[in-house]
Amino acid sequence: MIYEGARAVAPSYLGALGATALVVGLVFGVSEFVGLSLRLVSGVLADVTGAYWALYLLGYGLIVSIPLLGLTNLWPVAVALIFAERVAKGLRSPARDVLISAVSKGVGAGKAFGLHELMDQIGAIAGPALLGTILLLRPNDYSSAFLSLLIPYLVLLASILYIYYRFRGVIPTGKRTEFSLSGLPTNFWIYTLAVFLNTAGLIHVSLIVLTSSEAFSPWMAAYLYVLMQAVDAISAPLAGLAYDRVGRKVLYLPFLLSPIPSIATLMGGGNVLLAVIFFGVIYGMQESIYRAAVSDLVSMEVRGTAYGMFNTAYGLGFLVSGSLFGYFLYTEDVLAGAVFSIAAQIVAVIALYRSLLD
Repeated sequence: MIYEGARAVAPSYLGALGATALVVGLVFGVSEFVGLSLRLVSGVLADVTGAYWALYLLGYGLIVSIPLLGLTNLWPVAVALIFAERVAKGLRSPARDVLISAVSKGVGAGKAFGLHELMDQIGAIAGPALLGTILLLRPNDYSSAFLSLLIPYLVLLASILYIYYRFRGVIPTGKRTEFSLSGLPTNFWIYTLAVFLNTAGLIHVSLIVLTSSEAFSPWMAAYLYVLMQAVDAISAPLAGLAYDRVGRKVLYLPFLLSPIPSIATLMGGGNVLLAVIFFGVIYGMQESIYRAAVSDLVSMEVRGTAYGMFNTAYGLGFLVSGSLFGYFLYTEDVLAGAVFSIAAQIVAVIALYRSLLD
């Protein structure tokens, strides 16, 4: 609820402070890369030290940076707080994914991660809806919008402490293994390359929000973001069920759909609605079955490291995506953006096919 609420309006906020599409694309692309590449460090650290719970608690606690956006109208400070939130997510995510994979043993990784994404989307719908409503009633009052997130932040603190005391015995703390990449199979590396190419060729969500804001209004962009999250909420569990039935072959679908939101956003205007819907479908799959595939490819002993490597590649893809598509939007070069998106997905599908071979 907190960080997705911010993602729904932060691009518009930076735009109101004078940032161009290129700047917004760079800020969110680089911050996404920093946050996701940090998962390599935190994933290895979690495996080596066994400090899964410490990283989990610290990563969620640092989300306080988002409500603090309401206390500044200086864009350098706002950018720093946006980066801080991505760092927080980078710290907690590998440990969280390992904890999910541990408690879901015997249930099915696809269903478990699909359910996690569904629950995540309840907040991802509520947050943007709240901030969108505030901006509708109080146009351009970004301060009140961000400060309203202090309430769910306090509830978050209470919930993560409860979760820790309730489930802390799931994975014992203490040193578990030495750092090594030798336990990561070849198919995992090829799959990670495929995900990098897929992400690089998919326009970053911040640019969809910015384009929506320019085509309509900031509050309407927030509501379109809610629509995107609602589609995501439906997509994730359905994809999880499909994954448990047919396996990694279901991953072809989001790869093949990825050029649609990219090209639709570059075309602008009413096409952004198409971008919102298809991005929601794809993102729901990225956040569920992409992660489930990792748990099927590597053993538990190096799974934190694997999620760290996977998310680093994922973040590098966002860096390329935010930078290039921000440039394509800035120069209004629809053709170049379309060619790049389609070419990236073709190569990504080839790599995915190779990773599916036993």
